[in-house]
Amino acid sequence: MEQDVIFVGAGIMSATLGVLLKELEPSLSIELFEALDGAAGESSDAWNNAGTGHAALCELNYTPRRRDGSIDISKALEVNVEFDLSRQLWAYLVKKRAIASARSFIDAVPHFSFVRGAHNVAFLRKRYDALTAHHCYRGMEFADDTASLSEWMPLVMEGRPAGELVAATRMVTGADVDYGALTRQLIAYLGNLGGFTAHYAHRVTNIAREPNGRWRLEVKDLRSGERRSVITKFVFLGAGGGTLPLLQKSAIPEGRGYGGFPVGGIWLRCDDPEVSKRHHAKVYGKASVGSPPMSVPHLDARLVDGKHSILFGPYAGFSTRFLKHGSLLDLFRSIKPANIGPLLAVARDNFDLTKYLIGQVLQSSRHRFATLRDFYPRANPADWRLEVAGQRVQIIKPDPQRGGFLEFGTELITANDRSLVALLGASPGASTAVAIMLQVLERCFAKELRDGGWKNKLETMIPSYGQSLIEDAALCARVRAETAGVLGLQNI
Repeated sequence: MEQDVIFVGAGIMSATLGVLLKELEPSLSIELFEALDGAAGESSDAWNNAGTGHAALCELNYTPRRRDGSIDISKALEVNVEFDLSRQLWAYLVKKRAIASARSFIDAVPHFSFVRGAHNVAFLRKRYDALTAHHCYRGMEFADDTASLSEWMPLVMEGRPAGELVAATRMVTGADVDYGALTRQLIAYLGNLGGFTAHYAHRVTNIAREPNGRWRLEVKDLRSGERRSVITKFVFLGAGGGTLPLLQKSAIPEGRGYGGFPVGGIWLRCDDPEVSKRHHAKVYGKASVGSPPMSVPHLDARLVDGKHSILFGPYAGFSTRFLKHGSLLDLFRSIKPANIGPLLAVARDNFDLTKYLIGQVLQSSRHRFATLRDFYPRANPADWRLEVAGQRVQIIKPDPQRGGFLEFGTELITANDRSLVALLGASPGASTAVAIMLQVLERCFAKELRDGGWKNKLETMIPSYGQSLIEDAALCARVRAETAGVLGLQNI
């Protein structure tokens, strides 16, 4: 039997696109294939995912300094309002009881940017001035006095040297999101709608276009060893690090030359309630020179399965695996004649990153803990343990002039006939899943959006759809107030 849609990968991206499609067209037949035994076992899992509510409230890498010394806030604004799209869809689903409760996956947590030293304090002040000039950052606070900072972030300030120059900004409207819990609820909701089937412990081993334009996927049941073929009109490859090999097998010209660079991560994790109850905050600092954006250090309050913890990191690592549960041969198998040039160009142009990763891999536990104490001076080693994070496969993109370059972020690779989409990349990832999946709808289901009444339904689900929260201050304020009320977040 031919399916309308097939998803590969049971993460937040497939779950989000599945909900959007089934809400817009309930009659669609959808199958999902996942190699692991359940949903959200890789990058969407709470302990694997650093994307815990990124709304560009505290991430300093989204606000670079221009050559003239001014602050560029364009990327921050883009990510900031993309998170609003997620909030709107989640609020819609909570109100219709598709999700049990907002508390089951989202928690109100203030977001802080924290810096040390005169140069960085001056940068943070200038950043604060640039952001608060825009309505999207109404309510941001700045402090560089010990009294305010000690009230905001007691663990960060206690034991700090007298006279040290420090500063922070605070946004009380921030959130912590458990994307694993959210993904599992979305897929469970899809299973109750009819016309949707999730197959776990099933690996897609090949994908090829049929003469009639349909796609044939070869699937192996990892429990029984049985193999079968499925035919579909549309394929979404949302398998994280498993996407690139399938994109290559699809042989679409649009994917030619792409490669992947895997970057691992390690956290320090504290579950002691006496410590975690004193740090209800996400505190982000500045990344080291040459480090990838996903390695920006942060001291993060997390709520997972109803329990409070603190994570610090991530410390970067290197593995040739494309997935946490993948093979050490993943990187080598991804090397093809078409992407050798881009891979070599990236190796040539990213010496600082290579040096950084080598340094991270060679770090001792003593060095890791010294970095933590830059944020939490009185941290006790006995309270912390290592937690291995998920793998991130950064995009190596072909380029006629440079040969290739390393791109941090996410990218949709779309077949010319719009019958297949592959999602590559990482941060900000999960936090902007709704914005990314709306791009899939606009690229691949443009006719339905235009002629089939989907647009009206989308505007019910996401009231700001098709409008700019960056340009419309009144709409922005209204949307944020409404979603904050449903999701239990702070509003200003």
